[in-house]
Amino acid sequence: MRPLRASPSLLQPDGRKLYQQAAAAIAAAIQRGDYRPGQRIPSERDLAEEHKVSRPTIREALIALEVTGLVRSRHGSGIFVVDNPSSDALSLSLDIGAFELTEARRLFEGETAALAALSITEADLVRLEELISDMERENQQQVGGERADREFHLVIARATANSAIVGVIESLWDARYSSPLCAEMLERARKVGVQPRIDEHLVIIQALRNRDPAAARTAMRDHLARVIDGLLEATEIDTMERTRAELEEKRSALARRVSV
Repeated sequence: MRPLRASPSLLQPDGRKLYQQAAAAIAAAIQRGDYRPGQRIPSERDLAEEHKVSRPTIREALIALEVTGLVRSRHGSGIFVVDNPSSDALSLSLDIGAFELTEARRLFEGETAALAALSITEADLVRLEELISDMERENQQQVGGERADREFHLVIARATANSAIVGVIESLWDARYSSPLCAEMLERARKVGVQPRIDEHLVIIQALRNRDPAAARTAMRDHLARVIDGLLEATEIDTMERTRAELEEKRSALARRVSV
């Protein structure tokens, strides 16, 4: 997968993350009255075109606005302004989003895997294979796979014998839990069945076993690119599920009416 890129943004650099700028611009439009309470705001595609940013950026912005209570999803019908929008809805610090975090992981963990390929031990490789079994078990039990998946990536980081690299990888994983926005997006992914992909982790192990830095880098970057794809699909599926729920509700209401 190519890195997520967008055409030049109309948002002006101000030290905030791009999704935060997009969220602030949409919030400002709501507060100006461009979108009234109860009104549906434009689609992801339209907002992305308006602000000249990627759809993932807009998706993170909309989820951020939903988490802070300024907008809400309505059973697949779209995103609507809440009835009494707060003027300080974005005062909550949402920190980092899952797309942004995973792109950072793709960059740093790709290079980490390349370096680890030069120094990884047989004991490390055995431990990675054990963690594959743990991931398979966690996937079967539908418990999220977080513990084994996290440890898998940290074993690779430790194999570099560089404590600074280990600290960076640990901090990137810890951000998954400390950021409300990231946690919300990952929870949505888990709810629709997104799990660690065993085959991709096996490709990483093989590249490390071959002591091939280029292959290890590629395997790790490809794996994390597919994680981004999974997040995109999960948030789209989340919308589709709300649409299905709305249709089922309408069918049930119609059935009750015709039975009278």
